[in-house]
Amino acid sequence: MRALVVGSSGGIGSALVAALAARGYAVTGVSRRGDGLDVTDEASVARVLAALEPGFDLVIVATGALEIDGHRPEKSLRALEPAALAAQFAVNAMGPALVLKHALRLMPRDRRAVFAALSARVGSIGDNALGGWYAYRAAKAALNQLIHTAAIEVARSHPQAVVACLHPGTVATGFTEKYVGSHPTVTPDVAAGNLLRVVEGLGPEHSGGFFDWKGEVVAW
Repeated sequence: MRALVVGSSGGIGSALVAALAARGYAVTGVSRRGDGLDVTDEASVARVLAALEPGFDLVIVATGALEIDGHRPEKSLRALEPAALAAQFAVNAMGPALVLKHALRLMPRDRRAVFAALSARVGSIGDNALGGWYAYRAAKAALNQLIHTAAIEVARSHPQAVVACLHPGTVATGFTEKYVGSHPTVTPDVAAGNLLRVVEGLGPEHSGGFFDWKGEVVAW
């Protein structure tokens, strides 16, 4: 079994690499730090993924950002800025979609293969009762739509494939440390184990879905 972790130098990404290796996978990790991968630049995505040989049973995108260029999650409409919106969409929605575009050739057509992108429950429209965090919420909602739409197309060429969004829960990393508040957190190692258990339980009938770390469906 072969796995590709995109964003392998991050907190969750590095934990996924370790957890997959412990499960016996041959793991390839790519990242900005190690490979110059910029998920907002299609040429960069194409270059890095073109160097890989097909046959990955799992591709998981663990990239993302909550604070970009000093723009913090908005508490009100007054704080909404076009540059922050554009940056969030580029990193959190467009980036994983571009990875899927160029990673599809790496996934086998004749057996089960999984493409999973890390989303977030705050991207759920149906579950949004608090407001705020406009740009991040909108970017994750856009990611969910992109992945759901792609799953429909991918099923035509890869009938045994699973293309899904995963919510890892609140993970104690540098990504979240300013915003944890009273939320219970888990370590990256625990999060990685939870995510892989969910992945292992997904079949083609789940493709296009959005699931949390317990394997439960998250409302769109």
